[in-house]
Amino acid sequence: MPRRVGLPGAAELFRPTSVADATGAAAGPAARSGEAPSEEGAAPQGSGRVRHDEKITVYVSSDELLALEQARLTLRAEHGVAVDRGRIVRTAIVLAMADLAARGGDSDLVRGLGTP
Repeated sequence: MPRRVGLPGAAELFRPTSVADATGAAAGPAARSGEAPSEEGAAPQGSGRVRHDEKITVYVSSDELLALEQARLTLRAEHGVAVDRGRIVRTAIVLAMADLAARGGDSDLVRGLGTP
């Protein structure tokens, strides 16, 4: 008896990767950049699983990469959050920028980088 392999359907292959794609509406600047409109007092969030137009390369030590991978596995095992390393990094950037904007010189970013 021949064995049939199940292949993904078109809906799975061509799934929407942004809110604008899912609704069919034209994307505004915030939707194109992957930013959600922020409400007053709402916690900032990373862009999530959308197509990103820009790319940077960041070099990390093997210990930093191991820590990032451990964080990813901890998020999945203990918190049920399955994300990739890129999403963790994008969320960390958003949180660091929000902290810098809110606290200025007292932010964790300034303290972590050291003041000149």
